[in-house]
Amino acid sequence: MHPVIAKTFGGLSPQYYFRQFVFGLIFPALYFFVSSKGNHSMQAAMIVFLVASTLLYPYSRFVYENIVNFIMGRNVFLTHALLLLFVKLVTMAICWSLAIFIAPVGLAYLYWHHSKEGS
Repeated sequence: MHPVIAKTFGGLSPQYYFRQFVFGLIFPALYFFVSSKGNHSMQAAMIVFLVASTLLYPYSRFVYENIVNFIMGRNVFLTHALLLLFVKLVTMAICWSLAIFIAPVGLAYLYWHHSKEGS
């Protein structure tokens, strides 16, 4: 594997990537379910967007979680479980839909981090 690819796309642990990838599958599944109820065919551009967003979602989520960890630290908030699940779903939807824009930040950080580690 090329070193740049290994340091960027291979920068997340396989377990983390797989877990986030599975959660990222929620949104294209919802889209396919809703669009299957209509009589229109899906455009190629939409399929490309769905695939790209799903594949990049783990990197987008990585950026989001690192920012939240930086801001929140180790604080713990007690809240209603349904509110927490709703907020989690909203942040997942934002990270998935903007993954094409957010993930490059995570990929650049992973490249920098793994390059620094190797030297």
